[in-house]
Amino acid sequence: MPELPEVETTRSGISPHIHNKVVGQVVIRQENLRWPVSPNLVNALTGEKILSVERRAKYLLLKTGAGTVIIHLGMSGSLRIAHRESRIGKHDHVDIVFDDQTILRFTDPRKFGCMLWEEGNISEHPLLVKLGPEPLSDDFTSEYLHSASRRRKSAIKTFIMDGQVVVGVGNIYANEALFEAGIHPKREAGRVSIARYEKLTVSIKKILLRAIEAGGTTLRDFTSSDGQPGYFKQSLCVYGRGSEACRLCGTPLKEIRLGQRSTVYCSKCQR
Repeated sequence: MPELPEVETTRSGISPHIHNKVVGQVVIRQENLRWPVSPNLVNALTGEKILSVERRAKYLLLKTGAGTVIIHLGMSGSLRIAHRESRIGKHDHVDIVFDDQTILRFTDPRKFGCMLWEEGNISEHPLLVKLGPEPLSDDFTSEYLHSASRRRKSAIKTFIMDGQVVVGVGNIYANEALFEAGIHPKREAGRVSIARYEKLTVSIKKILLRAIEAGGTTLRDFTSSDGQPGYFKQSLCVYGRGSEACRLCGTPLKEIRLGQRSTVYCSKCQR
């Protein structure tokens, strides 16, 4: 599933191609996604100028003077810049065609994504209103996490993956951040000290920034039309390395299921 760094890389990749451009046409080939494409999207978006391309959690927001297009990439979705001569694939469900014939193409093989139109205050939309702070914002601090975790008996890994606590800390990044901070993933969130939360917030920010930077350098050209974008690759310390040696101490890494997600940790380095 595309996580926050991939979505941010997508945002920065498509923005230069569509910012301040006027939508000339919207083509919907498949409206039955996770949530049906908004029935008024074609009429509402046609003729509007894209004023900004923003991100909230894993949602991309195409803002216009009349409203906002909310896009989620689901499990396997992607956004690409295409042109009139580009071949239309089986899973190319929506095209936003601009006056200069640039096309923003939404592809989603598993149809778990969404493309919705919202004319009201976007922060009050049901999909966004309960979301926690952005992990790279000034609002995400050790004091905030420590306060939010009091009396929480859930595992720390489950806690930081809760989108109402903080957005965008997906499974890969939760594994990696907890390893870097030296915190056992099963430790109760409410029993983690503020000093350890300080290490954790620093680790989360650092790992996400590293992933975004790597995504920006290895993602294939957004103007090509050769299928799915190639998301960043980075050297992971624990995720996907169950039973392999810890990079710090050499102890075999343990792999368990926690919250129905694969969780890998070092029993010696993480307490």
